[in-house]
Amino acid sequence: MLKRFGLILLSLLLLGGCGQPLATGKVEKVGLLVPETINDQVWGTKGYRGLLQIQTSLGVDVFFKEGMNSPEIVEEAVKEFDRQGVNLIYGHGNEFAAYFNKISGKYPEIHFISFNGDARNENTTSLNFDAYAMGFFGGMVASHMSETGKVGIVAAYEWQPEVEGFYDGAIFENGNMKVDIRFVGHWDDQKKALDVLDDVLAKGSDVIYPAGDGFNVPVIEKVKEKGLYVIGYISDQSDFGESTVLTSTVQHVDDLYELTAEKFNKGELKSGNLTFDFQDGVISLGKFSPNVDPAYRKKLNGMINEYKETGKLPNQ
Repeated sequence: MLKRFGLILLSLLLLGGCGQPLATGKVEKVGLLVPETINDQVWGTKGYRGLLQIQTSLGVDVFFKEGMNSPEIVEEAVKEFDRQGVNLIYGHGNEFAAYFNKISGKYPEIHFISFNGDARNENTTSLNFDAYAMGFFGGMVASHMSETGKVGIVAAYEWQPEVEGFYDGAIFENGNMKVDIRFVGHWDDQKKALDVLDDVLAKGSDVIYPAGDGFNVPVIEKVKEKGLYVIGYISDQSDFGESTVLTSTVQHVDDLYELTAEKFNKGELKSGNLTFDFQDGVISLGKFSPNVDPAYRKKLNGMINEYKETGKLPNQ
């Protein structure tokens, strides 16, 4: 088992055996800071996979630290990365934008990347997923498959654009659809999420969108026990059961890691806030359940392709 809080250097023996050259650009070594764990099978795991993809594509040493959940812990980790020669650091969450804005001036040779935040300094970048569209198409599927005329969202925070998108997509698909929207107020509060889920199910929702990467797995498992449907979140969660997971709203965080590291390596990564969507190949819907009829899947995929080409959703 990987030791929590430990600094890990991933071995390059395999890469060396394959004759992969070291990066010849700006990347020297890469560090990853994860607020919780890389073993959650959702958000944290995707960050770790992204780090591995960077290791493979650029042939550089990579490091990571877990449990990075306070400014003091983060700053100590950055100091350690700096001593190790790391010059590209990913903070795997929106909280890292504020941390990096505060300390990045002390490390002008390091570029800091966070997610879904506000990067304000020259050597900081925030990668923001434009999640409205993925929510919209997920909401369409949920609405199409609902038999009770009511679908539910169990989300972490009100500001999540996928929540508004899901609502609009559900209503676009069926103007009479009722959407029960609830907020847990935390990414990882599984107990509260399950309590909220109980109430949502009791009030008739038969398709659930668990829009919180720290609690979506137990929510899916409980909905599965009830014989109802879910729309997966962040990862393609069809492995939890094709009869339960209708599709998933997928953010390919691991691919975005590789994409941005390669841009940095070429000296092309911009500072500030960058936005990514379906058109960039880092957002998609996941595998469809066989319960979703083929004609509807074809129709929806046509709408997604139209959105990729024009930037316009079907309600625009």
